[in-house]
Amino acid sequence: MTSIIRPVASEEAPGAAPKPSSGERTAQLVHQVGLPVYVVEGPAGLALETAFPAAGHDPAHNGQHHFAGYVPACPLELLGDAGFRRDHGLRYAYYAGAMANGIASVELVQALAEHGFLAFFGAAGLAPAEVERAIERLAHLETGCGFNLIHSPGEPDLEAAIVDLYLRRGVRTIEASAYLKLTLPLVRFRVQGIHRAPDGSISTPNRVIAKVSRVEIATKFFSPPPEAMLRELVSRGEITEGQAALAARIPVAQDVTAEADSGGHTDNRPAIALLPTLLALRDRLQTQFDYGVPLRVGLGGGISTPASALAAYAMGAAYIVTGSVNQACVESGSSDTVREMLAAAEQADVTMAPAADMFEMGVQLQVLKRGTMFPMRARQLYQLYRAHGGLDEIPAAEREKIEKTIFQAPLETIWEQTKSFFQVRDPNQIAKAQRDAKHKMALVFRWYLGMSSRWANRGEASRKADYQIWCGPAMGAFNEWVKGSFLEQRLERRAAVVAMNILYGAAVLGRCNSLRAQGFPVPQQAFRIVPRTLEEIANFCRVEK
Repeated sequence: MTSIIRPVASEEAPGAAPKPSSGERTAQLVHQVGLPVYVVEGPAGLALETAFPAAGHDPAHNGQHHFAGYVPACPLELLGDAGFRRDHGLRYAYYAGAMANGIASVELVQALAEHGFLAFFGAAGLAPAEVERAIERLAHLETGCGFNLIHSPGEPDLEAAIVDLYLRRGVRTIEASAYLKLTLPLVRFRVQGIHRAPDGSISTPNRVIAKVSRVEIATKFFSPPPEAMLRELVSRGEITEGQAALAARIPVAQDVTAEADSGGHTDNRPAIALLPTLLALRDRLQTQFDYGVPLRVGLGGGISTPASALAAYAMGAAYIVTGSVNQACVESGSSDTVREMLAAAEQADVTMAPAADMFEMGVQLQVLKRGTMFPMRARQLYQLYRAHGGLDEIPAAEREKIEKTIFQAPLETIWEQTKSFFQVRDPNQIAKAQRDAKHKMALVFRWYLGMSSRWANRGEASRKADYQIWCGPAMGAFNEWVKGSFLEQRLERRAAVVAMNILYGAAVLGRCNSLRAQGFPVPQQAFRIVPRTLEEIANFCRVEK
């Protein structure tokens, strides 16, 4: 390191010994992430300087001030993996994950993409026509924009229709979420258009970023597409024999996000254990398949503060993913009422509840419990589903109770509404329900689980007690961090401002830790990250020449 650092003249008078840094001055220098800082040892002890002072009269050290440490500038653009930023055309290795029903809205995607971030539109739960309107509104963005594809084991035709739409409209990047296994539509999206580049490498126009929380699922995404699926696509004329041969040499997803304790679908995995496990898997499969492109692992779930972002990068995450905090931003597709509830949430204000899209399978998701009865009522419906073979088997008193408190209408009325919904979305569900009383019960109960998120998004006051709000403990951590700052106010929470503060704070904390590792006594106030405006962050990141 000393061969790289050249002594330069101090701003003070020649020969003047550097003054020991006060706590306030140390904090100021460390927070100027665009500037390198030097640890200098003189007769008065260690000091922090922006330039290494020239030798002065110091008998104790033969006229020299001793170099004792160095922390380089930390541009926010350099956090995370350079390949991830380059491949996706981004400024920052950070993306906003998709939140269903358009909560990750067009406005949210656009706001982040314009600042150099990647964001995914929340297509899950929406009809193809709604998703297509979002594609049209975001078509002007050249980079930073993607769309969600959620595993739909109960509605495979819908998943296929969304993939058809993406391919027809030229969507190039998707976030694959909640997958329990690979599906033919997902593989079809990935391999469509695969070809040899002029330099002989394999070019894949379509990119998949997979969110997973289990090793066995990550293994499927990091492996080539199953041969049986490639054969099926060839037989259907979707790809050629040559393309199938190329597809057998690429991963289904080059990028896999380790999804820890997140909002929505989650296994509540601890990030500190999940990420290293998937990093080891990445290395093993990269060696096994010898891909021409490097596999990458990012981290999402629980990231909402500078400390959590820095921890992710420090553990080796190629990129970080945020979710719950974006729902609380003004650009999200949620309602002001929900944003107010999220702004008041603490870490313990979340719980698990049955998921609407995988209700029969017993899959759960993480939601806000403070201020809503949804988690308790959803669990009550799932218990009834498990205990009975159909609506007619539910005891009269129990049925009357749920009609009054949960559905606020007779179950037959709810069934008629459910039939109308599925006549458009998936008529096969109605036919199956007419043959299977238990499936009919599941569809009726799913009506409540589906409507509860829509009531929340619309801010329907009469159903506030039934709001389903996807949320992880990251929301509480964010609220605690921003207390007393302008970001405590709901109307000040803009997605790009939140993202830049998380990255800026991570850079500051990284510099603090680097100094501390070199023996410099970093004061506590240097670790205190106060949220700043975009203009202030730009000033603190400016590189002086």
